[in-house]
Amino acid sequence: MKMKMKDKNGGNAILSVSPLKAITLQLICLLGLGLAFWVPNHICSLDLITHPSQTLFSQVFLAPVVIFLYSHLRHDRSQCSYVKAVGRGLLALPAGAVVNALGATILGAPVGFEYFPKTFNWSLLMSVLTFVPAACVFGSSWTDWHRIFARTKASESTDYMISLPAHGAVIGAWFGAWPMPLDWESPWQVS
Repeated sequence: MKMKMKDKNGGNAILSVSPLKAITLQLICLLGLGLAFWVPNHICSLDLITHPSQTLFSQVFLAPVVIFLYSHLRHDRSQCSYVKAVGRGLLALPAGAVVNALGATILGAPVGFEYFPKTFNWSLLMSVLTFVPAACVFGSSWTDWHRIFARTKASESTDYMISLPAHGAVIGAWFGAWPMPLDWESPWQVS
């Protein structure tokens, strides 16, 4: 599993992304996600059912972990420094949150000032899982984004490292929201 990049002489150099490095990156992100849920639950006594907005907001602490890790995998290293890749990730966080919030609203999320914190915090978490890794690695390359998210067959290890968690987050959010209308009488639905 290799990613192409240009060397100093203008030729294509190959940077290898080993399976161990890929697994390590994903495990660190998974550990960060677990800690971002564990800390509010065990230290601040917040849980997702009684305090959804505060618990989801704590997931923003996962963003620096994802940004710093995926910035190491940036393509075209000759034109994009590590700092620039981190900056792209920081810009993608609110941009992806806006896109996710608009998508959620179009698909039926409630609109209003009382629902804004919940929708915004959820969309920040979804942005960290979907937009931020792709922005750190590919920047604004439309062809790379199209290859990652629109095609069904990825070609490089970094493609899999970005597309599988992103697709998993979207499919998980969809299936997680699907049975919600069945529980309208539950106390956690009243808010």
